[in-house]
Amino acid sequence: MKQSGNKSNTVGLESIGITAAKEVLWNLSPAELVEEALKNGEGLLTDSGALMCDTGKFTGRSPKDRFIVKDAKTENSVWWGDINIAFDPDKFDKLHEKMVNFLSDKKLYVRDAYAGAHPDYRLNLRVINTQAWHNLFCNNMFLRLSAEEVKNHNPEFTIICAPEFEADPEVDGTRQANFAIINFTKNMILIGGTGYAGEMKKGIFGVLNYILPHEKNTLSMHCSANVGADGDTAIFFGLSGTGKTTLSADPDRGLIGDDEHGWTEDSVFNFEGGCYAKVIDLTREKEPQIWDAIQFGSIVENTRFVEGTRQVDYTNKSVTENTRTAYPINYIDNAVEPSRADIPKNIFFLTADAFGVLPPISKLNASQAMYHFISGYTAKVAGTEVGITEPQTTFSACFGAAFLPLHPTQYAEMLGKKMEENNVNVWLVNTGWTGGPYGVGHRMKLPYTRAMITAALKGELENVSYTKHPIFGVEMPNSCPNVPEEILNPRNTWKNKEEYDTKAANLASKFVNNFQKYAEYANDDILAGAPQAEVTA
Repeated sequence: MKQSGNKSNTVGLESIGITAAKEVLWNLSPAELVEEALKNGEGLLTDSGALMCDTGKFTGRSPKDRFIVKDAKTENSVWWGDINIAFDPDKFDKLHEKMVNFLSDKKLYVRDAYAGAHPDYRLNLRVINTQAWHNLFCNNMFLRLSAEEVKNHNPEFTIICAPEFEADPEVDGTRQANFAIINFTKNMILIGGTGYAGEMKKGIFGVLNYILPHEKNTLSMHCSANVGADGDTAIFFGLSGTGKTTLSADPDRGLIGDDEHGWTEDSVFNFEGGCYAKVIDLTREKEPQIWDAIQFGSIVENTRFVEGTRQVDYTNKSVTENTRTAYPINYIDNAVEPSRADIPKNIFFLTADAFGVLPPISKLNASQAMYHFISGYTAKVAGTEVGITEPQTTFSACFGAAFLPLHPTQYAEMLGKKMEENNVNVWLVNTGWTGGPYGVGHRMKLPYTRAMITAALKGELENVSYTKHPIFGVEMPNSCPNVPEEILNPRNTWKNKEEYDTKAANLASKFVNNFQKYAEYANDDILAGAPQAEVTA
């Protein structure tokens, strides 16, 4: 087996059964991987120097084809169901063997890296790819080792990713030809039949979402995080379309990370070494940091050129709306390295409430924080997805249900405990509609949302008076610097107050109905945070 590059002296590929391959290239530099990708016909260079690649048939994750091996270790700890689909251990072993045989005549790209910027909680990784650009993606997204560290690297979790290998569902136990399977006993992830690079990133996120809370008493979070000059950390939760990336990207604050973090007894730390940002309709004016980060070594996925040029047309949705870029975090000017800071003083739950019900900012007690954390609410508006003609509620537990191996109440209880131990403020911020629902009211102005978040970060909402929302029970500030007082209570912005009351009660009932699937496992403190669905103002 011909091998070259900077190879670990500790553990080779034979540890996971790979003893034959056409060639193995270890830990190539970004420049070498770009050369390999171009030579293999995997992509093209853009005018900014980034590598443009397509992910093939799959332009996003395939949640129904993500499995966890159900064995003695996981049987009684994993939250089994539609999100965590059980896979047979014997089927895994046979599929692993088939993949190893498939790789025996392939050129392989191996990357040693780690996840977790806190030395006490890091997870050593090894990724084996059949495509050079996938290996570059892993170089960008995971934390990078020095050349010296590579020599003594001992991987704790291994990913084998071969998009060209397809499973036979009838024989292999998968749903269809593509699959992503996590085995917590063998410490391995098998990915096949899909070229979507995000499966690798989210696979490791799923692993950490199991190991850290279950084995290391550390809260894992699907959030962005930044830190001020005084060392005050803030974290931002929010589903797609709520403004998480925009609001956490603050030139006056250091970026800890944009997607995945852990909260230990002494700090918040980034799991990753890079950013994986959406680029649909990207402009330098809207997102200057992301724009400038798309340079040599970066990747753009499923984008297209302006005709006759090598300039990326970010408005082009011909492949997918889920166009993305992957780049190392140090391509952002104000990135904090190592990506770690003190425990948070403020937590923001971002929601784009298209019903115009929730306040633009409100303060939550511990019970409400746990309840809203489990709910993970936002609303999709007409035009965001095929078939949506009016606002629809979207709930995703802990703002990332697809990546939670444990029951959501376990993460929520940890959040509540940490809130009380550290006296953390939790704010619910509505970046959605005011003055009425979508189609009647208007979207909250971004400068007002920024002003409210800035006021919370500076402690300027500590000594103002508050009004309790009659249905949701959250505390609404009666004043906020640089924000008109009349918009702080959403009921005041509606012309017809009775219509507001009806809509608010209706939204509250949707919260309660959604929560029923978690209620059996929720303690009294969590249940106390529920809105009063039967109350009318």
